[in-house]
Amino acid sequence: MPQRVRASFQMARVLLHLVRGWWTVVLVFPALPAAQKEERIRAWALALLGLLAIKLNVSGKAPACGPWLLVCNHISWLDIYVILAVCHCRFVAKSEVGRWPLIGTLATEAGTLFIERESRRDALRVVQQIADRLQAGDAIAVFPEGTSSDGVDVLPFHANLVQAAIAADALVQPAAIRFSDAGSGVHSKAACYIDKDTLIGSIWRILNAPPLRATLSFGEQQRTQGRGRRVWSADLRLAVAALRANPAAR
Repeated sequence: MPQRVRASFQMARVLLHLVRGWWTVVLVFPALPAAQKEERIRAWALALLGLLAIKLNVSGKAPACGPWLLVCNHISWLDIYVILAVCHCRFVAKSEVGRWPLIGTLATEAGTLFIERESRRDALRVVQQIADRLQAGDAIAVFPEGTSSDGVDVLPFHANLVQAAIAADALVQPAAIRFSDAGSGVHSKAACYIDKDTLIGSIWRILNAPPLRATLSFGEQQRTQGRGRRVWSADLRLAVAALRANPAAR
């Protein structure tokens, strides 16, 4: 089967999977207990990676339950589903994601907190929301770079999101995602979502690329230990960069 025909067939399967996910969260989730929702989300995320021919490797110890704040580098819209395939948590995402067809509904129903990136006032609101949810025992994942990158390096972290962990006296765990060619292990930009990329265009590029490997590496949990948000944020960035550079996949 020619590559473009195979990719078109897989694109239809991915879109159908997104529709099924939408149907599940809208019509089925309201009747399910939290544990069953979490298990279905994990299975759905794993299936999505499989449809995209992305193999998943994990290193380090994934957090078991909240409260904790996970800080991770940001490469793609897929980052959320790589993390959800391993552990359950709520995310903080840019407000545009909430308006995406299908994906927006899935993110909203999964408890995502949306932020207007250009609004300082909205950033303060979300920081307070994160702190409140941490104090309630939730697990929250954030991408402190504030935008996605090509994955070659880790961009500077915005320190305001780390302030929520200080306010809630919560544990913070660094993590890093890396996408590579599944065969050679060489860094791949196929999964990147930057500049003028669209969701459909991103999916199409992934389906036409050689199979990918997503490596999710977890570091050691930390407490503030008297560090202010800027110092702690800088330390966490260094920890994430080290995890990204040295993924010991298992």
